Amino acid sequence: MPVSDEITSNDVPRPDERPADRPERRSDARMPRWLPRAMVLALSLVACYQLAIWGFHQLITLLLNVLIAFFLALAVEPAVDWMAARGMRRGLATGLVFLGILVAAAGFFALLGSMLAGQIATMVEEFPQYLDSVISWINSTLHTHLSRVEVQNNLLRSDWLQKYVQDSANNVLAVSATVLGSLFNLLTVALFSFYFAADGPRLRRALCSVLPPHRQAEVLRAWEIAVAKTGGYLYSRGLMALISGVSHYILLELMGVPYAPALGMWVGLVSQFIPTIGTYLAGALPILIAFTVDPWHALWVFGFVVIYQQFENYLLQPRITAKTVDIHPAVAFGSVVAGTALMGAVGALIAIPATATLQAFLGAYVKRYEVPGDLRVNGRGRRRVAGLLTRARRALRTEPPAAPLTDRTPDAAGSANVAGSADGGGEGREGDR
Repeated sequence: MPVSDEITSNDVPRPDERPADRPERRSDARMPRWLPRAMVLALSLVACYQLAIWGFHQLITLLLNVLIAFFLALAVEPAVDWMAARGMRRGLATGLVFLGILVAAAGFFALLGSMLAGQIATMVEEFPQYLDSVISWINSTLHTHLSRVEVQNNLLRSDWLQKYVQDSANNVLAVSATVLGSLFNLLTVALFSFYFAADGPRLRRALCSVLPPHRQAEVLRAWEIAVAKTGGYLYSRGLMALISGVSHYILLELMGVPYAPALGMWVGLVSQFIPTIGTYLAGALPILIAFTVDPWHALWVFGFVVIYQQFENYLLQPRITAKTVDIHPAVAFGSVVAGTALMGAVGALIAIPATATLQAFLGAYVKRYEVPGDLRVNGRGRRRVAGLLTRARRALRTEPPAAPLTDRTPDAAGSANVAGSADGGGEGREGDR
């Protein structure tokens, strides 16, 4: 059959189809005019989304540095405002505050570095003696004939040591790049925090200028809460760190533990800025150093760490944080864990100030209602104490009943009559006057 004679079933007109309907069916089969534009728009949106994700991943380090700088600026702004209110320029006041922070950080790392350097030098000097004692114990226990020279030669010629030295030499450039990157990030945080603190009023004015008047008051109130809570938290923690460091320093100095100033500063800072378990983590290092002097000294240091933790939790911390910020230990620990999971070490640093700000913000805007006295709410012990206090108040307010007249003695009655006559005479004299 010729090709021209071939026809398909679609070309055969149906009996109920009119010729005028076929052109309309062909026009319906064409591509709609809006479809190419929709496809281009969809592809453009996907491309913009991918570009935004790529840009966010490239700028995430800068954004984290800006976030840290913002919270640091909130922390130092009360001190800057205090000096600015007394006539000092905000730039100079901010510079003095950051200079104090720099001196404190440099002193801490200098003391800690001297302690670590001293310990490393002592370990290197006494390593042959330690090795001789270990070899003697092995020979006497396992009946071997090892010598220090043989052990040293085997150790120096081992494959794993040579491989470790080669890997360390190859990683020198990577370590140097990491150190330089950390220094650059530190300078970035310092620069942004300086500008945020020095130009705080100007920054708030620029932010409020793009908002309607009824929103400006809310933004300023939120900013004030953030400044008060962040600064209050850090200042209260700094005060408790000072008290803790001085207390542990005095104990270690009296016991003759080496590097007492560095250990006291270590305990003060780590115990206060790592919630809940920071005291025990900070106390591990002085306990180990004290153990090298005398095992009994380590036991005394451990007991002091435990007792001081209870003293701080129940007496010192409530008094200091009552006027700044008071966060439940479980909430503080949970916020640190959540911040670490979200942003790593940066999240751990800013978790508690952010939580304190959020708690204060909710406390200012969330309405609270009185809860009736119930054992399921107040607890059985609190209900018992509340009942005792109520009974004591009633007993103090209730006056003792007057003695009956029949129980009065003649002397008492006579004294009462004398008092009555005296009162009557007094009233008469007042009337004469």
